[in-house]
Amino acid sequence: MVMETTKIPDIPIPASRVGLGTWAIGGFQWGGADDDESVRTIHAALDLGINLIDTAPAYGFGHSEEVIGRAIAERGQRDRVIIATKGGLERRGDALFRNGTRRQIFEEVELSLARLRTDYIDLYQVHWPDPQTPYEETAEALRDLKREGKIRAVGVSNYSIEAMERFRRVTPIASAQPPFNLFEREAEVDIIPWCRAHGVATLTYGALCRGLLSGAINKETQFSGDDLRKVDPKFLPPRFEQYLKAVELLERYARERYQTGVLALAVRWVLDTPGVSVALWGTRHPGELAPLEEVMRFRLDDEARAYVEAVVAETVHDPVGPEFMAPPERPAEAAPHMGAPL
Repeated sequence: MVMETTKIPDIPIPASRVGLGTWAIGGFQWGGADDDESVRTIHAALDLGINLIDTAPAYGFGHSEEVIGRAIAERGQRDRVIIATKGGLERRGDALFRNGTRRQIFEEVELSLARLRTDYIDLYQVHWPDPQTPYEETAEALRDLKREGKIRAVGVSNYSIEAMERFRRVTPIASAQPPFNLFEREAEVDIIPWCRAHGVATLTYGALCRGLLSGAINKETQFSGDDLRKVDPKFLPPRFEQYLKAVELLERYARERYQTGVLALAVRWVLDTPGVSVALWGTRHPGELAPLEEVMRFRLDDEARAYVEAVVAETVHDPVGPEFMAPPERPAEAAPHMGAPL
């Protein structure tokens, strides 16, 4: 298998077009995780040619970063791995609030460096825009961290075009990270075309729509503990049945047309969308990466994309986006910086 690669501005090595998403590895909101299994998953991804690992302090309140730091330290060859993490969220108890202040960003970078066991971060992204902090202040903080050599490239996540325009007047944006999968397509209307026109790489997240497009979920699947899918509108009736019907039809099509499953079809659909640089694939077990070889062996033509679009339109009558995942702003009565960094 030959891994497809792409270029992310300001990062010296090519990036794999499939990146490892590690939200679930953090455990929190995903019903827990086994750290040893997570390390094996990261090593398996590296063995398969995935060299971009995307994480954030918000994933298990720093635990995902700690596991990644351990996995890379055990494997070595740090210079061959692109670590993409994020900042701009403060923790209060078990709640997260947006905080893009300079102080918050600087504190978070130091904590992330320690957890990741590294002296630089390849791609540092603002996790969510903070309306209470001027975008320029956040951009200046990242610009200065880049000058200090603590980060190599600056990215944003979940940003609007207006916010990116303001941000990049202060410092260049290497990447943007919007949600994007064949059920959540808002980014292809404006964000992805804007990035393509301005030389900004796109690291799209949610390729499998929180496992919905993995082919492993059915109407009998139960979500326990703190699993966020217990409150995800896509996984609740009546929408759940609609999305499962779409998955069933897409699974059948993938088998007949490409001799693969819906998971590979879903990831390939993201990768074959013009303007997409990287599809982030969230997993926490090595075996879940098995379809990667199938993803790399075919492409979707216009006929296939038209079929996918028709299936979704015909089955999902009440679509909903990923808005439920957005963390809230800091309470209005709060001082500019009250919460601890993650």
